[in-house]
Amino acid sequence: MNLSLLRALGAPLLRVGHRGAKGHAPENTMISFMMGTDMGVSAVETDVHLSKDGEVVLIHDHTVDRTTNGHGFVKDMTLAELKKLDAGSWYDARFAGERIPTLSELLAWAKDRVGVAIEIKNGPLYYPGIAEKTIRLLREHGMERQAILISFDHFVLREAKQIAPEIATGILYVGGLVDAVGAARAALADALHPNWAFVTPELVRTVHEAGLAISPWNPNDLPTVRMLSRMGVDSVGTDYPELFGQV
Repeated sequence: MNLSLLRALGAPLLRVGHRGAKGHAPENTMISFMMGTDMGVSAVETDVHLSKDGEVVLIHDHTVDRTTNGHGFVKDMTLAELKKLDAGSWYDARFAGERIPTLSELLAWAKDRVGVAIEIKNGPLYYPGIAEKTIRLLREHGMERQAILISFDHFVLREAKQIAPEIATGILYVGGLVDAVGAARAALADALHPNWAFVTPELVRTVHEAGLAISPWNPNDLPTVRMLSRMGVDSVGTDYPELFGQV
């Protein structure tokens, strides 16, 4: 399967499960990705950092404190140390024993099953080489056409596009940009991923006229998802994938 960024006229939204199904399971764990897929998402979104030994791992924060029973920075822990942490109990006791996955583990599971949106976490802590490592894994798993790389760090997206022009990229941002299309062009990106509150019909029209996709994040209520769908956005990411069935 290929991940199509642009929504055809009359077609349903591309459904993206934010960190899997964050509203129902511990974020960025395999059970969360599985639950999102069971709810019918077209793609799951995740966040990547580098471990001390250079492995690409799935976790949102720069530290493990909020979403595991551990303490400290991801960058200061080896993969073996990260794998010992419980990444599920903090959410609910029934998820005890969930582990921090590697990107390789997610891609092996997602292949020919679901698309993957990979947010590269860069800043305020930076990971030299994270774009190249992420791309290498996508190529190893044959997922170049089944994934999109997104980031608030537009420099790392430009680096990724220069390494792998065939892999789709999208700029994340919060705010009303004077020249949103120009920002995407500067990063060599294929899509814009604004916070949903800054999406207007005019922005959607402008982005589409430029041949780019627009994919807002992260509405978690049905009226907002419906509003964005009516505006003609190409995809939406949410913590509650069951909302898509009601649009």
